[in-house]
Amino acid sequence: MTEILFRSLEDVQWRVGEGDDGTFAGYACRYGKRDSYGTTFHPGVFRRGIDRRDYALLFMHDPTRPVGTFRAEERDDHLWIEGRYDDTAAGRDARVMARSGSAPELSVGFVRTDLPEWSKLAEMGDDERKDVLENIRSARLVEVSQITARMAAVPGSKLKTVRSALGDLYVAAGEPTVDEQLRMLGEEQAAREAAEDDRRMKERQRRAAWLRLTTVGGA
Repeated sequence: MTEILFRSLEDVQWRVGEGDDGTFAGYACRYGKRDSYGTTFHPGVFRRGIDRRDYALLFMHDPTRPVGTFRAEERDDHLWIEGRYDDTAAGRDARVMARSGSAPELSVGFVRTDLPEWSKLAEMGDDERKDVLENIRSARLVEVSQITARMAAVPGSKLKTVRSALGDLYVAAGEPTVDEQLRMLGEEQAAREAAEDDRRMKERQRRAAWLRLTTVGGA
């Protein structure tokens, strides 16, 4: 399951350095907080999913628009990042927007590593599946992005915009999303059940025909 997901939390706090060094630091993700997508990150979620090397700070999750670099650290109740803006026009613009309030929010891009195989997920009851999908307990950090104000206010709006802009850059060729996989598995299960019903109907019809022939022959 390699679908890249994006989450922004309204209470994430970070600050941009006051000097000319272009540094920034703060929370990129808070744990135990239900986000606008109905999911919750749990403590230790990135314990095995953080690279010790630098990550790119992107603008609006666009891999063609890096504005800086950072390193990430898993802490008890949050994901902490520290980094520096690039000394480029894009980096300087992003820093100005962060300080002015036009683009003051952070959003994490990640891949979940805690989901079972599709078939097992499809076999779960509604409550069990809901618990698995809504509680993120293990994930691999991909990037953190600076996003414009209020983009996290409407569930789904940011994700739709981002995917429209990225096209295939962030989606493996032919790789279905979680929702698409569950829908396809449901359709496959329905098709199997319909085929089994058809087989049983034909078997009943065959037996009925055999009984009629037997009865007529016996008379």
